[in-house]
Amino acid sequence: MTYVLGIDSSTQSCKALLVDAVTGEIVDSGRASHPDGTQVDPQAWLTAMEEATAGLIDRADAVAVGGQQHGMAPLDANGEVVRPAMLWNDTSSASEAEELIDELGGEQACADTVGSVLVASLTGTKLRWLRNHEPENARKTSSVLLPHDYLTWHLGGRKEKTTDHGDASGTGYYSTRNRKSLPNLAEQYIGHAIELPRVAEPNEVVGKTNGGALIAPGTGDNMAAALGLNLRPGDVCVSIGTSGVVSAVSKESVHDPSGLVTGFADATGNYLPLACTLNGAKVLDFAAMLLGVDHEGLSQLALSGKPGAGGVTMLPYFDGERTPNRPDATGHFAGLTTRTTREDIARAVVEGILCSLQDAISAVEAATGNKAQRVLLIGGGARSEAMRRIAPEIFGVDVIVPEPAEYVALGAARQAAWALNGGGSLPEWGLAKEQTFSGKPTPETVDKYQRLRDLTVNY
Repeated sequence: MTYVLGIDSSTQSCKALLVDAVTGEIVDSGRASHPDGTQVDPQAWLTAMEEATAGLIDRADAVAVGGQQHGMAPLDANGEVVRPAMLWNDTSSASEAEELIDELGGEQACADTVGSVLVASLTGTKLRWLRNHEPENARKTSSVLLPHDYLTWHLGGRKEKTTDHGDASGTGYYSTRNRKSLPNLAEQYIGHAIELPRVAEPNEVVGKTNGGALIAPGTGDNMAAALGLNLRPGDVCVSIGTSGVVSAVSKESVHDPSGLVTGFADATGNYLPLACTLNGAKVLDFAAMLLGVDHEGLSQLALSGKPGAGGVTMLPYFDGERTPNRPDATGHFAGLTTRTTREDIARAVVEGILCSLQDAISAVEAATGNKAQRVLLIGGGARSEAMRRIAPEIFGVDVIVPEPAEYVALGAARQAAWALNGGGSLPEWGLAKEQTFSGKPTPETVDKYQRLRDLTVNY
């Protein structure tokens, strides 16, 4: 048997899947936790990867890493870590993002140059933060790697530093239009020339492990998930976790000056424009607490309610929002009367979250010029029966819910299998079991939501 190993080094943990390279069947797995925080010593990633892959990596013929995007791991001239890595969720560089947008000529020029309007999560803004706040550490920095780059480099014996187009496209010093890194921008951000990893092609072999397994380039977690889901043009993936992520495959690079859509590349040679919301399944947690039920009880209440929730509408901007860009917003309920029921409240919560995600879908559709043909619903929020059944009514298309799986690790394994077959076609493993949900569209519910959204623009 031929096996490949896919590694998902996420914010919270490291997961590893040993997969049959021909069929895509998962044959074994491992997991280890990462420390909390927005700044982490990269050694913690190595420790977790060693624990998660113990007993697996020696059985693999090829390996690839899917990692959390945007994290900055600065290295000195000897390849030693200069300071703890700043992760995607470290927002210290918010003012630096604004500073760099101005330097690049404004939002449109910024999007044209690097594919996205810079925000604090992107790596380049953290380089500028390092220059502004820790100049001595900035001077020591000789090269910079993303989390997945760092792990790939370690697996290959710390020889050549490499990255891939997908993860590189989230740095702020990569041109999505020209598909190449921009070392001049990295130099501008940090104040001196630094080494950037070579951008490998999607199915390239970039090294070998000590045990002789081939190493594929790896990629960012969103790109790996798209590979694991076999996402294709016309598909839109909606992931409902703590936040919400909407992504779609595009043949052309996307340059959205509004900043709502980040114009990433994917891990196959196409592009993966992506829009995020800040409020996802955690709003379900809040509603369950408010109504005194568990998540199944909340789902049953919502499904007992009628479309439109008896006139009740909820804006789920509880912790600020990114789509639309309202960092200081709060949650809103409107249309409450003495006739409002618990079922109405539960239904309004589910509809509100889905309408918020519909805003993100619309932003991606506008940026790509392509309408969603079908929606794949994944993440913890997709376990809610109410979310599954009401989603087609809000999105207006069929919704496919794949069987829960570690799709980032599975996508990394698929990339490893691609590299293993010598650069031939991408393995067609297909999706696991899936359910399709249909429903009568309720545009009046979406319209009601949008009117409240537009009325509360300053809140």
